[in-house]
Amino acid sequence: MKNVNEKNIENVSDDNKTKEYPKFGMKDKISYAIGDMANDFSFIFTSSFLMVFYTKVLGVNPAVVGTLFLISRVIDAFADITIGRIVDTAKPAKDGRFRSWIRRMAPFIALSTFSMFIYGVQDASMPVKVAYIYVTYIIWGILYSSINIPYGSMASVISPNPDERASLSVFRSSGAAVASIIISFLVPKLIFKSEIINGVAAQVIIPVRFTIIAAAFAVTSFILYRICYSFSVERVQAAPKESAESTTIGKEMKAITRLFFSDRSLLTLIGIAILLLLSTLLVGTMNAYVYPEYFNSSTGLAIAGIFGTLGTLILAPFAGKIASKFGKKESGGLSLIFAGLLYAGLYFTHVQSLTTFLTIIFLANLGQGYFMIIIWAFITDVIDNMEIKNGVREDATVYACYSFARKIGQALAGGLGGYALTVIGYQQTAQVQTEAVKNGLYQVYTVAPAVGLTLAGIILLTIYPLGKKKVLENNAILLARREGK
Repeated sequence: MKNVNEKNIENVSDDNKTKEYPKFGMKDKISYAIGDMANDFSFIFTSSFLMVFYTKVLGVNPAVVGTLFLISRVIDAFADITIGRIVDTAKPAKDGRFRSWIRRMAPFIALSTFSMFIYGVQDASMPVKVAYIYVTYIIWGILYSSINIPYGSMASVISPNPDERASLSVFRSSGAAVASIIISFLVPKLIFKSEIINGVAAQVIIPVRFTIIAAAFAVTSFILYRICYSFSVERVQAAPKESAESTTIGKEMKAITRLFFSDRSLLTLIGIAILLLLSTLLVGTMNAYVYPEYFNSSTGLAIAGIFGTLGTLILAPFAGKIASKFGKKESGGLSLIFAGLLYAGLYFTHVQSLTTFLTIIFLANLGQGYFMIIIWAFITDVIDNMEIKNGVREDATVYACYSFARKIGQALAGGLGGYALTVIGYQQTAQVQTEAVKNGLYQVYTVAPAVGLTLAGIILLTIYPLGKKKVLENNAILLARREGK
């Protein structure tokens, strides 16, 4: 197979047939970015505001919600691995191994997103509410896995070139940033209203707007998935290792276990992923509580959300060049440590000024955001490394293993978020929280990323083996193999 940079039409050999594909370009980058926008109109909205909906609208105890998140994400983690293995071993559809999943699952994830935010359930009994949140959330998690695993795996077959795949990672993060800015700016303005309660200013929820917003985002995500599907091209073709019929559950679990423990780069990245998700998702859970409760500002919540992604957009044009020049491992590790130290400063100084707090958060988001921009390129580096070691390319299974770790991190973070609210004494039915609760929210919000981001950066710099030199060596080996076919 020829390098995609060599000519406008790329020839790819598959089962002794030559297929021609258009040269990798901006259309690939934009369509892939649009795919993550579709993901995040469901995922970011859910991860940022579903706990608020459950606690403030439905009146469910935060500990019950935390337990749901913990159980559901553990289920999702195994769903990720199962789906990844199915994708890797099943015969590809005519429209591609990964694209076909986006086509099939898009309407279901859209409907599932809407089903979680039906405000009329607030009038039901508590057992009915609990059953409702468990059923709809678990179903959503499994359906989300069925589209996110193929979507994430697709990056490694859009191009074999590591620089081009790094650009896909940048555009993916940019697409997520656009969705995040829209969600972060609009949702707080729409779901909160300011009121004076017993002489105290408070931010009060408007329940029906959760349902309206969920419907709008569900339709939007479906349209964006269709665009991603229509304009994506799978250039790297590989026959499945085994057919779906010949692969038993025992074989699947054996292969997955082998992947987990056969490569230090994958194990290290999994550890880093869990630390990052414990940090960032706990912050994400607390966002919708810290700003309305501690700072009494829904505007602060909107600005914080925008700041969280504005840094990504600012860095996106330069991230690929920085990673290429200094290495993903080297630059990513330093950026995480920088962000963690800023959060530590917030924890120890206990800032009262919203402006000062937001400024430091913005700077921390620059460090954290850079790593999140390039994170998906780490996955393709790991896939390449394992292909060289094992002689088999297992894109979806490796991606699913990484996604498994993310789901464990999400499970722990979601559970910890609900439990933390309970421990600090948060009252879901109270319009105004006590000062002790407000201070507890602030402490949880700052200490988690201070520890998690700093530790993740240190691990990346000291243990993760795929530095700049090793990645270039691996790419040269694989390119030589493919050109020799």
